[in-house]
Amino acid sequence: MVRPAGLWRLCWRPWAARVSAEHAGRREVTSGVSPRGSTSLRPLNIFDRDLKRKQKNWAARQPEPTKFDYLKEEVGSRIADRVYDIPRAFPLALDLGCGRGYIAQYLNKETIGKFFQVDIAENALKNSLETEIPTVSVLADEEFLPFRENTFDLVVSSLSLHWVNDLPRALEQIHYILKPDGVFIGAMFGGDTLYELRCSLQLAETEREGGFSPHISPFTAVNDLGHLLGRAGFNTLTVDTDEIQVNYPGMFELMEDLQGMGESNCSWNRKALLHRDTMLAAAAVYREMYRNEDGSVPATYQIYYMIGWKYHESQARPAERGSATVSFGELGKINNLMPQEKKSQ
Repeated sequence: MVRPAGLWRLCWRPWAARVSAEHAGRREVTSGVSPRGSTSLRPLNIFDRDLKRKQKNWAARQPEPTKFDYLKEEVGSRIADRVYDIPRAFPLALDLGCGRGYIAQYLNKETIGKFFQVDIAENALKNSLETEIPTVSVLADEEFLPFRENTFDLVVSSLSLHWVNDLPRALEQIHYILKPDGVFIGAMFGGDTLYELRCSLQLAETEREGGFSPHISPFTAVNDLGHLLGRAGFNTLTVDTDEIQVNYPGMFELMEDLQGMGESNCSWNRKALLHRDTMLAAAAVYREMYRNEDGSVPATYQIYYMIGWKYHESQARPAERGSATVSFGELGKINNLMPQEKKSQ
């Protein structure tokens, strides 16, 4: 995948407040964001959520935000494909961390009756992309969802949950607001995302400054996702991975695009500034180690896709342990075990 036009330019659940889906008939903005400067009982506090809000708002205010939407639009289309794979309509759906509406633009009103779009950044909601589906914009933090139990038939999330401080709790909230037999379809960045940039910065900083600090935010391992979804209450799980490689003129163009996407690092332990010499050395290391034949440099985005269902008695369930009538050891003799009339059919 090649970076499009602009290539050569320089990167305890608070359940008190609930939004009733039944009374949201028009497009409006409802706030569920935790107050600025407030303290919460979070067991984890890896990311500066207020900084992430500012980063996303800044990105959405840019004169040409579509120039940086290529990756999120691509993943949004793949999420929509997974929605279409389910042969049913969803009267009420939620897009968690919607950004500018990268999933909704690929869905139609025959599949989705009404779409709630939730994001932490008000500018992203105000500048959302056009869609034929009736939508309601909700300004809320993904960590504190202001919805009632058993509200939505479908919840989707694309490239947002990797910035959540407490992913297990976020998944529990998603399960809570889904109706029985509702489905969650999500995508988030994986652990190998931007490994080229990470390695280049670490090598350059170690050589120039005698050590390195994290410049790429931590990501969840794919082995943990199935466990986290199961612990949140989901069943019939599917987790798969994909990689999207984008070619850039150099490291600085990649970093500019990350900034334009609102994907700059917001970890509390990040280093605020890098010396100019270190940055130049990192760009040289990047080009030396990973350069393509045409002179561009690749950046790898690893994507985890996940699907989980909320339990309903109508769903297919595995047979009880010990109920099998044929063992795996007898599968080689299956022809001998079949009745004669079935063999002749």
